[in-house]
Amino acid sequence: MLFYSFFKSLVGKDVVVELKNDLCICGTMHSVDQYLNIKLTDISVTDPDKYPHMLSVKNCFIRGSVVRYVQLPSDEVDTQLLQDAARKEAVVSTR
Repeated sequence: MLFYSFFKSLVGKDVVVELKNDLCICGTMHSVDQYLNIKLTDISVTDPDKYPHMLSVKNCFIRGSVVRYVQLPSDEVDTQLLQDAARKEAVVSTR
């Protein structure tokens, strides 16, 4: 639940999602669910020459199991919030 809560806080932010097939998609995170499926709006592909068929796509749904990385702007990450949440989750799991 830690990652789900964290990704929910990124709704409305610009992110880059790298898929396991090496496709990188830039866009605004519209929503995320408990399976870490991601919906992006206003997307663009970082390598349009390699993926020209993606130029006409404006919104996409990405299954969580095909995501390799989610790249975020460093100023969007609240490290204190993440550390507190990780501590709380560790305490709950030791009980």
